[in-house]
Amino acid sequence: MASVFTCMISPNVALNSGITPRFGVRTQSVSGGDSTVLTSDVIVANGTSFVGEKEKNGALVDGGNNGKLKHRVEKKWAKDAIFKDLEILWDDGYGTKTVKDYLDGAKEFVKLDGGPPRWFCPAECGQSLKDSPILLFLPGLDGVGLGLTLHHKALGKAFEVRCLHIPVRDRTTFEGLVKIVEETVRLEHASSPYKPIYLVGESFGACLALSVAARNPQIDLVLVLSDIIPKETLIWRLKLLQSAAAYANSRLHAVKAESLVLVSGNDNLLPSRDEARRLKSSLKNCKVRCFKNNGHSLLMEDGFNLLTIIKGTSKYRRTRRFDFVSDFLPPSMSEFKCAFDESSGTFLFATCSAVFSTLDDGTIVRGLAGVPDEGPVLFIGYHMLMGFEIYSLVQEFLKEKNVLVRGLAHPCIFSEVMENSFTGFSVIDWLKVMGAVPVTGSNLFKLLSTKSHVLLYPGGQREALHNKGEAYKLFWPDQPEFVRMAARFGATIVPFGTVGEDDIGEFALDYHDMMKIPILNDYVRGFMSKLTRVRDGSKEEVANTELFFPGLLPRLPGRFYYLFGKPIKTKGLKEKLGDKENANLLYLHVKSEVENSIAYLLKKREEDPCRNVIDRTIYRAFYSPLPEVPAFEP
Repeated sequence: MASVFTCMISPNVALNSGITPRFGVRTQSVSGGDSTVLTSDVIVANGTSFVGEKEKNGALVDGGNNGKLKHRVEKKWAKDAIFKDLEILWDDGYGTKTVKDYLDGAKEFVKLDGGPPRWFCPAECGQSLKDSPILLFLPGLDGVGLGLTLHHKALGKAFEVRCLHIPVRDRTTFEGLVKIVEETVRLEHASSPYKPIYLVGESFGACLALSVAARNPQIDLVLVLSDIIPKETLIWRLKLLQSAAAYANSRLHAVKAESLVLVSGNDNLLPSRDEARRLKSSLKNCKVRCFKNNGHSLLMEDGFNLLTIIKGTSKYRRTRRFDFVSDFLPPSMSEFKCAFDESSGTFLFATCSAVFSTLDDGTIVRGLAGVPDEGPVLFIGYHMLMGFEIYSLVQEFLKEKNVLVRGLAHPCIFSEVMENSFTGFSVIDWLKVMGAVPVTGSNLFKLLSTKSHVLLYPGGQREALHNKGEAYKLFWPDQPEFVRMAARFGATIVPFGTVGEDDIGEFALDYHDMMKIPILNDYVRGFMSKLTRVRDGSKEEVANTELFFPGLLPRLPGRFYYLFGKPIKTKGLKEKLGDKENANLLYLHVKSEVENSIAYLLKKREEDPCRNVIDRTIYRAFYSPLPEVPAFEP
């Protein structure tokens, strides 16, 4: 069987018996006639035409002479569309539905409803964002079409979700089902040629999705393939599965679509890992994510958010080309909790950041009161070893100001080399979910034009991967790279310093040490040769960087400290800062402010009564209701 996408999470799924499910749906028979309506006190249905809905909502794209013009207008509008319509830490509804809701809904769907296969829109999906792509869900052997029950609300914001329902007594052949899905795909492509079409297939549906993609290489398709097989299935569907696997396997070479393969590490039903390796080598544009501790039924397991996976693998887009800025969806509240409470919770607890900022009058205060709420804002600072400071920094802004800081990260993070190095849903994927983008001039331009809060490290990887004896030393380029860009958009520059790397670990091996160790030095050189250099060819010290992972010996955690300096406004200074000398003076001033902030924190942290993790733990035990652990007096 050509199963492709196996999702996994905790096997202990909580069943919520106190909720009575209501699956509101809109149905349409694929044969074009009136379908038998699914009726019960659980199902609410009506015969709504999808094409009519799209025309009513104005979603059809003119395919005539004005088609390209309209696309350019929509692309320009798309820059701030998502931030305009979707707030940061929005409620994605994840966790409100459980497997019990799926089972209750499936009981109603498997009744003898008759009729041919049909599409329906789950009412829980609600209204999607403007210009959202369409997502077609292709069910497994059960044919119910409710496999995304746990994800309906979250996916409904980012996609126009439609699910295929295959009635229990239906005997449509596999080739017939391929044609049904293919007709819908071609209709959607004709109406919106600039949008991608997502095919999410589970088990049998994965074979169906691959077959449709192989027959339509000219259509922009994104495949998300899952591998769930219920224990109770119909004999006819089992026969279909055999023919479906053979049909899909024979056409893998023709698949041009993007593919995302999710693999179960604890799959006791199928050899999912072997299947993933085969698909990875057979499909031309394929990403794989392996969830080591999860079982076979990934889409049905608690804690697995499909939308988060799609976002973290950079698979969500609304046009033909993916854009890190215009296609970015802000993190939801469930993603915030998962990223900072579950994934990084222990690290954040151990380092217990103390954040300070500077008011316009020069007064230093605890918290972020001195940082502007309105963008564009450009944060310029020191990059701590391994970038450890990023997690706390992003979390503090989300918690205190409900502001998302978009970090400009090294391009190697987004490279295929790193993809191969982290087959699971890794920290790098979470950085993408939280808004990290490759550091390029065009991305900085786009972010500032959308009035974002942007994080830029002039020292970049040279500071984050420094050698022994170089802690808290700045390695900045000679040219004032960011000043003119900030002035162009009237951005407020906020210099900041951060310290604490020497309080969590001791440097054991740097790059020079590794080059003295046989075998290890060959591995490091081979790894570095595959990565992209941001300043390749430059003779400046900032470009003298080797990408490696330093050897650190952990120590009893101290604390991270941040100081954001006095905001520097560039609004109205575009012409003045266009002069190279003036721009360089401001650049040196910002650098000096960063150095002063670091020196201030190194001195003042000696006065912190809770610098040690033991002292902080004792304080929390006695004063747990307090929102923050005290630090030094600024």
